[in-house]
Amino acid sequence: MGEWLIVAGILLVAAAVVIGFARIIMGIICFFRSGRKHKNFYRFTKGFYRFFAWTLLSVCLIMTLNCLILYHASTFSEHYFGKDDGSYTSAELFALYNMVAGECNRLAELVERDDTGMVVYISSDGTRISNRYDEEWRKGLAAMADEARAQMKRLGEQYPQLDGWYPRPKAMLFSDFMCQQHMQGYYFPFSMEANYNEVMHILNIPSTMCHELAHLRGYIYEDEANFIGYLACIQSEDIFFQYAGYLGVLNYLYNDIYKLWKANPAAYGETAAVIQPIAVSEQVWEDNIFVSDEEWDRINGKAIIDTEIVDMAADVFIDTNLKVNGIADGKVSYSRVVTLLLQYYRQN
Repeated sequence: MGEWLIVAGILLVAAAVVIGFARIIMGIICFFRSGRKHKNFYRFTKGFYRFFAWTLLSVCLIMTLNCLILYHASTFSEHYFGKDDGSYTSAELFALYNMVAGECNRLAELVERDDTGMVVYISSDGTRISNRYDEEWRKGLAAMADEARAQMKRLGEQYPQLDGWYPRPKAMLFSDFMCQQHMQGYYFPFSMEANYNEVMHILNIPSTMCHELAHLRGYIYEDEANFIGYLACIQSEDIFFQYAGYLGVLNYLYNDIYKLWKANPAAYGETAAVIQPIAVSEQVWEDNIFVSDEEWDRINGKAIIDTEIVDMAADVFIDTNLKVNGIADGKVSYSRVVTLLLQYYRQN
């Protein structure tokens, strides 16, 4: 529904531009005809722009109430973790990284795989999926969405602000285009949908579903939605969800370890001498992808606009949107999930 509303909005704006030019041309013609006006046409344009103005006002109101105002609400960490300066030691970072990397290595050996080595999701009713666009795929995704809803509901027992009813996450109709933007999901404030990219690697889907459902509970910050999605996945009894949860934060932790090594090699060396970083298995790195090479070939082969251009434009838009809403570091804020993880494990 959200994607169709975007299409409708684009068409409405295009119509406003075309009618505007038509009115200018009609005005010029009427001027040379001694000022005679086409009353029906001017009555139509007046009604159209009145409708356009009310639509624009409604869009601004809904966007403010269901999205923008949430950037100024209290955060998850403030509500449940209390005051915390957000600082942590390199030893804490290494310990957290080792825990997550160790779980990834362990679960990579436990999840089921098909003949090609692709991870297989098995739903509670026995549906098995690993490939896209067949009857079982749709059925399996529906079962996965229901598991995500159940996990978010269960998380609400620990954190009351997450309690309540959740809609079923929906696959994006234009998932190929979302791949070009390197977007895994989208919360659409006008239809209150949690949407996910169904073309991306299957292990990205569970945490994305939970991430977008977290936005529906008012947690609009990306780092907090990442954290909530992580908790929902790892607390599931389904090892596929557990693996997806740990895998979803592995890159953020790995990047922070790398940044420490680049910024302060001495501190890195001292900590590594005491807490040796765990080596991530080759299988985990093979699973830790956004989109498979085969899918990229298909997407780029049919793309109208070059993926690099789309990705660059999307990065600028998302980064600007976050900064306008008071998030000074823009897209970098996604990686602040590491701080939330450290706060959580300090208390647990």
